[in-house]
Amino acid sequence: MPRQEALARATAVAGTIPSGDMAPIKQLATQLRVDAIRSSTAAGSGHPTSSLSAADLMAVPVARHLHYEWSAPDLPNNDHLIFSKGHASPLLYPMFRTTGAIGEEELLTTYRRFGSRLQGHPTPALSWVDVATGPLVAGA
Repeated sequence: MPRQEALARATAVAGTIPSGDMAPIKQLATQLRVDAIRSSTAAGSGHPTSSLSAADLMAVPVARHLHYEWSAPDLPNNDHLIFSKGHASPLLYPMFRTTGAIGEEELLTTYRRFGSRLQGHPTPALSWVDVATGPLVAGA
């Protein structure tokens, strides 16, 4: 199955993947891992291992449960995903990529770059992020 077709199937509208069909979820989790490694490698920094351990966990809500109009992030009936695992931004941004919210080029060429929307820790610089999850430093 071509990559784009697999991604489209894996990120189908919530509720359309039969509950017993785990193949699309596994495909999505694998793609999230691949993109986490690709983006952090291209940036030369990041925390890809934090992302790898959570890919299966996040593939399920993205493919089956998250109700979100990605082209209209301010809609009041959108679900909210509070991604408190800020070190796993190499997982969050590929999730946005699979939904079409960001493109592959932006993911691979701007992640962790100065002035980029795709910062090392997610921030509301992206319309789909409600709260910042970093930096993880205790106050004095």
